[in-house]
Parts: sequence; structure tokens; C-alpha cells
Amino acid sequence: MTSLFTSHRVGGLTLPNRVVMAPMTRVRAAAGGLATPSMAAYYAQRATAGLIVSEGVQPSVIGQSNPGTPGLHTDEQVAAWRPVTAAVHANGGRIFAQLMHGGRVSHHDTTGLQPVGPSAVPAVGDVFTATGPQPAPTPRALDLAEVPDHAHSYARAAGRAVEAGFDGVELHGANGYLISQFLSSNANLRTDRYGGPIAHRIRFAVEAVTATVEAVGGDRTGIRLSPGGTFWGVEEADVLELYTALLSELAPLDLAYVHLEATLDEESLVALRRAWPGTLIMNPVLPMGPKQTGKDSADHWLGLGADLISFGRAFLANPDLVERLRAGLPIAPVDEATYFQGGDAGYLTYSTFPYAA
Repeated sequence: MTSLFTSHRVGGLTLPNRVVMAPMTRVRAAAGGLATPSMAAYYAQRATAGLIVSEGVQPSVIGQSNPGTPGLHTDEQVAAWRPVTAAVHANGGRIFAQLMHGGRVSHHDTTGLQPVGPSAVPAVGDVFTATGPQPAPTPRALDLAEVPDHAHSYARAAGRAVEAGFDGVELHGANGYLISQFLSSNANLRTDRYGGPIAHRIRFAVEAVTATVEAVGGDRTGIRLSPGGTFWGVEEADVLELYTALLSELAPLDLAYVHLEATLDEESLVALRRAWPGTLIMNPVLPMGPKQTGKDSADHWLGLGADLISFGRAFLANPDLVERLRAGLPIAPVDEATYFQGGDAGYLTYSTFPYAA
């Protein structure tokens, strides 16, 4: 069976192992969406991962979901990211930027703008703002003429990501954010070419990915998907048919990878693995669910045909996660109270395994 510790080719990169650091929001960016020296240290500490996927990075002002998150839509942001990517590369790592347009999962208090979405349907739940959680506002439905520009915002940010030294980008098409909203059958009530039947609901995702491939190449482009996921209240009709159609449209683009979350039953996920001809990253557990990805679930999915396995929370408290997995060492627990509090505590303060002298 394929091992977590054998190499694998992704786009133009040879990964030394099949362990991927999943994208995780940490809200440690400086004002103006700027990456910081602490962020450089954080990612560099975890550079033994076969591939790092960064936290969600907004491709535009209106695309920002949470306060304290970084962007890739200004020259200053590009300059701030360069020391981060340089630090990862200096430590022998590889890093993709996750491009995340929040769509309706945002707030005027965060961006100064009314959030937008495929339809004027609010997300379910409270969104984060600088003054605390607030009910998700009703977004402004995008005009038909505006939609392509938002699809192309991913491509513009991808160009800036490459300029900033990233090895590639992952479009965040999961978890109830903008691409996911267009795929949805309850967040997307449009009756034009972007809504209704499956061929229309996948159009925004396909256009965003196609534009990104045209900007930076398929070998530098991946996408994350959460088929059947219900984050922020999204629902999807005909899930397996929807994602099979989407993967069929994406296949000719020769992407670096598709990154699936375990938001659907295993049989259906295996069917999607078979429908995708390229590299598949599998996140074997429900994001933010009760379980964390471990060696057993990773090996299970490698046996089912996944090429790479993404680990989320385990990477927060274990910067040396790859070596711990390789040697069968204990996985340290994460302090959940420090997820989003800012500062270096619970960010840079986790240590490698304390070997005896």
C-alpha cells in the first residue's frame, strides 16, 4: 500500500511525503491584510510537510470574511508575503496560498461593504467581526454582469500569489464560501446562467478555476471542495451528480489537485475519487468535527485511492507532525482557546517532540 512517507509529484513539484498541512484560519495578520514575521515563523516551523496550504487569503476587499485575515490584492500584501514564502522555502518546504472569497459570510463592520452572494439569502449563524459575533447579514445579490469579475478575482490574486513566491494556489470552493454558495441549491436561487440546473450552478466554479489556470497554469492550481457539506447553512441538491459534473468540467484543465473534505459518505467520496483523474488530497475527517486526522485514517484513505492526506488541527500543536507520524510518537493536543486570539501564544509556542538527551 502507498505510504505517507513516499514522494509524490504535484504539478511541477516533487513532494518528499504525502502529508499536507490543511488550510486553517488563524487571524494573525496585521492591519491592511498584511502577513507578519510571526506568520513566516509559523509556516517555516511546519515546512517538513509535503505541502503547506495557507490559511484563507482574501482575493479582494469585498471577499474578506473574517477580521485579521491576510489578503493578496495589493502590492503591500504581496511584499508582506514574500518573507513568509522565503522562510518556508529556506526550510525546504513548499506552500500554496488558499484563495478564499467569503461571499455572504462577511459583514459591513469587517470590510465597510455589504457582502455579496449569488442571491439575497443570508448565511445561517453569526459571523465574526472586530466587535464580536454578529448575525450574518443579508447579502446583495450579484448582478449578472458582475459575476465574471468575482470569478476572475481568484485569477488576479493567483498572479499576485506567484509574484509573492507561493508555489501555487488552492481555490476555496468549500465550507459555504462564495464558490460553495454558487454550487448550493438554497444559497443560489438565481434563474440566469449561474443558477438552477447543475450545469448552471457549477459555472461559477469552472469559470473561477479556468481563469486561474489561464493566469498561473494548471500545475499551480488546486481547488478544495466539501461535497454535501452544510457549513453556514448551505444545502446542495443531487450532491453526487453535482460534483461528478464539476469534476468532469475541471478534468481537462490538468489541475495540480482536487482537495476533498469528508463531508459525504465514504462510498460517494470513493466514487468522486474514481471520477477525478488527477491527484486527490483527502481530508479524512469532518473539519472542526469531533475527530482529528490520524495515521490510521490517513492510511485508510491512501488505501482507497487518495494520493495525499491533509492534516488540520494536529499540525497546530505539532510543528514536527511528519516526524511524529513517521516514528509513531504521541500527537500533542492543541489549545483551542488560542485558535483565534491573536499573538504568538498557541501559534509559535508549540515545540517539537522532547527527545531525551
